[in-house]
Amino acid sequence: MRFITAFQRQPRAWIFAEAAALLLPIGFYDYSTGYEVSLTIIYCIPIFLAAWCCDKKSGLLIALMAGITWWWADVQAGHPYLRSWMEAWEVFVCCGFFIITAIGTAAVKQQRDASASRIALLEYSQRLEREIIGISEREQERIGQDLHDGICQYLAALSCSAASLKSDLEGHDLVAEARVADELARFLRDAVVQTRNLARGLVPVQMDEAGLASALEELTASATRLLGIRCVYESAGAPLIRDNAVAMHLYRIAQEAINNATKHGGATNVLVSFIADGKATTLRIADDGAGISKTAAGSDGMGLGLMHYRARLVGGELSIEEPHAGGTVVSCGIPLRGEEWRQDAA
Repeated sequence: MRFITAFQRQPRAWIFAEAAALLLPIGFYDYSTGYEVSLTIIYCIPIFLAAWCCDKKSGLLIALMAGITWWWADVQAGHPYLRSWMEAWEVFVCCGFFIITAIGTAAVKQQRDASASRIALLEYSQRLEREIIGISEREQERIGQDLHDGICQYLAALSCSAASLKSDLEGHDLVAEARVADELARFLRDAVVQTRNLARGLVPVQMDEAGLASALEELTASATRLLGIRCVYESAGAPLIRDNAVAMHLYRIAQEAINNATKHGGATNVLVSFIADGKATTLRIADDGAGISKTAAGSDGMGLGLMHYRARLVGGELSIEEPHAGGTVVSCGIPLRGEEWRQDAA
């Protein structure tokens, strides 16, 4: 195929001329070997080159030229035919074979080009989707940092000022006003906590190896506190994710699985497991809800599709199972690379 690729870089007119010129030595060699030896298959070489490197019309024209050349070599070699119609039949069969070769080669090339175009379009779409998700994650990270470093600091400063104002008012025996200042300080402290929680939701995973484990532990604690369920986190095998983008995608998968379990499945118990077995790291979310088969019909399916897409982005595989005991088990396994195996073993 390297020869074909290099040959195809030439102008089409040159390729056609070279294919036509190639018929001359083939016809002469066919004449030299006599009519007893059939060289029909060799005539397919210039036909293939013209149809593959130029187009179907060029291939058909070379096929007709090949048929004429073959007939000339056959006649000059003195091929005896008992009947004239037998000679016409041989020419018809040979030319038909050459034409079919040209059409088949052009069809195969067209199918190959169409497949290559579809693959290129699919790869471009995947790169575009990854870039869109990356931009979204980076924008969320920026907003989270701005909330944490900006608004949280202002609110904390206002809370301290309100507490100081309360002390000053109490010093002047202004009990009612001091009570209002104390209430204001409490509201400001609550606002700081809520803003920090919002910032953590936007940037849940810190830039370190153990960031995902701590983020998952905090996620389960938050789900237990806010959703009124029993959400437990456990880990085994000291799982580490060194790529923060991979950690972020796994966190979002766990977040969506917990949301589906409580919102659609009505689960009251959720177990989030983060396991490493030496060759792969697996995130597993199990619940005791109604099960995926009963809840999928009532949802729009976008969450499940996004979970599958995130798993593919990080090179993993997402599986959703419904055990006989009930509930749903969502698993995402990511195989470790060879150098990571050696580091973990060390």
